[in-house]
Amino acid sequence: MKNSYDTLTEAINDLTKMGYDVDFNLVNEGIESKDLKAKWLACDLEVVKYYRFEGMTDPGDNTILYVIETKDCKKGLLVDNYSAKGTEISPEMIKKLNIHH
Repeated sequence: MKNSYDTLTEAINDLTKMGYDVDFNLVNEGIESKDLKAKWLACDLEVVKYYRFEGMTDPGDNTILYVIETKDCKKGLLVDNYSAKGTEISPEMIKKLNIHH
């Protein structure tokens, strides 16, 4: 796994080849995969790594890519914006996604 990528697309393509192929979506108590029709609570997942991408022209294009592994061995990616404004998620999930510099 690289330390950085130039673009979000490059990161997703590379990480998918490495087996992180589940498309996770953020939900209130954790994450879900619509393809697998499954949900995981915050306590059932680990953020392995994250990558930040900043839009060159539009600050609204700022995104973060989370590399996630679940306790039941699913590996995938969660793409979200920096602020998550308007997204209601549990305090446990906020802690899980908290980035320490």
